[in-house]
Amino acid sequence: MTEAYIYDAIRSPRGKGRKDGSLHEVTSVALSAKMLNAVKARNGLEGQAVEDVIWGNVTQVGEQGGCLARSAVLASDLDEAIPGLAINRFCASGMEAVNLAANQIKGGAGQAYIAGGVEMMGRVAMGSDGAAIAVDPSLAMKTYFVPQGISADIIATEYGFTREAADALAVESQRRATQAWKEGRFDKSIVAVTDQNGLIILDQDEYIRPGTDMATLSALKPAFKDMGEVMPGFDKIAMMKYPHLERVNHIHHAGNSSGIVDGAAAVLIGNAEFGRAHGLKPRARIRATAKIGTDPTIMLTGPVPVTQKILADHGMTIGDIDLFEVNEAFAAVVLRFQQAFDVDPGVVNVNGGSIAMGHPLGATGAIIIGTLLDELERQDKQVGLATLCIASGMGVATIIERV
Repeated sequence: MTEAYIYDAIRSPRGKGRKDGSLHEVTSVALSAKMLNAVKARNGLEGQAVEDVIWGNVTQVGEQGGCLARSAVLASDLDEAIPGLAINRFCASGMEAVNLAANQIKGGAGQAYIAGGVEMMGRVAMGSDGAAIAVDPSLAMKTYFVPQGISADIIATEYGFTREAADALAVESQRRATQAWKEGRFDKSIVAVTDQNGLIILDQDEYIRPGTDMATLSALKPAFKDMGEVMPGFDKIAMMKYPHLERVNHIHHAGNSSGIVDGAAAVLIGNAEFGRAHGLKPRARIRATAKIGTDPTIMLTGPVPVTQKILADHGMTIGDIDLFEVNEAFAAVVLRFQQAFDVDPGVVNVNGGSIAMGHPLGATGAIIIGTLLDELERQDKQVGLATLCIASGMGVATIIERV
């Protein structure tokens, strides 16, 4: 089978995702085009150099609708002969774009792809596209639907994670992200966003809160307690599904959950022939990909079974992995992953994660693949695994190996 290699991985800095955020005036298509232009320029791509652009994007309405991937190609300097495919696997959309591109290459459907994603959460509100699982009673009742924050608190309750443990993970995420930026660990991948005059709009993640400590976080009110216990009373729905739970322990808040931000990321993937033709050296091969469906109520446990699946399918063990990126959608998601596999927290999210830097839904999966690759190179390690939990109960994972 043909190998699929990563030749480049870039991302924008993550904006605050609000009207006072630096990226607020940049549209989804404009930020996407900037990423595509950067890949083209950095790698000397001309003409129909890639087979397709596969672009993850969760809230596909308004400026993010209408096959944003094709719009981004037309807005960029890429050849118009290159098509575009917009995909949505919720929080794993950017990773699924990369995985789909890699598997297309492995199957012989083209020599190279640009894959990644975007989410401008300050411009296109999360959930504004509607969702049958949330609004259609026939499905919501069947699946015991609860919002993701309640799901995260169910995980904490089920697996015994305290508010203090969640807050400690959040504090460490902030510390690691701050250190990573100070040491320039993201320099290889960050593409500063500029205006039409070339002036820098944003060149660093602006969501990070250096100096965050346990005292700061302890003052925050649990974000999902009222919707769970009062109105609309989602805790009762959860306990109908899980009657062994006497109550839901609400431990998550704004400080130990992922931030709502703007951002985009792109990965250049190709076979060996593509690299030779363009004088490019591969940085890693995509060794394995996997996806799985999980319980839609607790919803966010996907990283554990999909990791078990990807390892079993490819004859590997958890000990074969040097570094992990587990998206910090909520603190309990990462705590559960570490608990399930008994992995050293020191090799998980080495440079912080979405709690500190934010989670631009359609882009995050591609972001963490690039972050993982950069860190494998920095530490001179070989094999890394990236994974995300996903709304409505799914998991996706990717294993990369340096070459």
